Amino acid sequence: MASNEELNQQPSLKQTQTSISLNQTNPDLEIQVLDYSKRAQWLRAAVLGANDGLLSTTSLMVGVGAVRKDPKTMIITGIAGLLAGACSMAIGEFVSVYSQYDTEMAQLKREMKSRNMQLSEIEAKKKEIPSPSQAAGASAFAFAVGAVIPLLGACFVKSYGVRVGVVIGLASLALLGFGWLGAALGRTPVVKSCFRVLVGGWLAMGITYGLTKVIGSVTGISL
Repeated sequence: MASNEELNQQPSLKQTQTSISLNQTNPDLEIQVLDYSKRAQWLRAAVLGANDGLLSTTSLMVGVGAVRKDPKTMIITGIAGLLAGACSMAIGEFVSVYSQYDTEMAQLKREMKSRNMQLSEIEAKKKEIPSPSQAAGASAFAFAVGAVIPLLGACFVKSYGVRVGVVIGLASLALLGFGWLGAALGRTPVVKSCFRVLVGGWLAMGITYGLTKVIGSVTGISL
C-alpha cells in the first residue's frame, strides 16, 4: 500500500482531468511551432530580386565608370540596367511560375476526376497555386527597389572618385541590410548571412570593374 507521501506526489484524477480540459478549452495556451519553410518562395523572390537589382546596377555603373568618368554616362547606364533588369526578372519569373501553375492545375484536374471533390475543396486548392502575374510584378518591383539605391547616390555627386565611393558604400550598406532581412525572416544566422551577401557583392563589383578597366585599356577607350 502506497504511503501518504507517495500519494501526495501523484496527481489526482481530478487534477488530470482539469489539465486536459484547460488544454481543450484554451488552445492558445499550447505551444505553436511556426514553419518558416513556407516563407521560402516569396522570401527568395523578394530578397534575391532586390539584391540582384542592387548588385547588377551597381556593377554596371562601376564597370562603365572604369572607362568613362562623366556622371551622365554612369547614370544613364544605371537607368538602362534598372529597366532591362526589371523586365528580365518579370518575364523570367512569369514564365517559371506559369510552368508551375500549369503543372499544379493539371494535377488538380486529375484529382477531380479520380475522386469526388467538393467545391470548397477545389477553391482551396486553387488558392494555394501561385499567381504568375503577381510573381512577375513582385520580382520587377523588388529589382527596381534595389537598383534605385546606387542611382540615388550617383545623381548628387559630381566628383568621379567620390561618386564611385558613394555608390559602392551605399551598395555595401544595402547588401548588409538585405542579408539581415533574409536572416531575420528566415530565422537563420544573421552574421553569416550578412557576411556572405556582402563578400559576394564586393567580388561581383570588383571583377566587373577590373575586367572593364582591362578591356578599356586594350581597346583604347579613353577616360
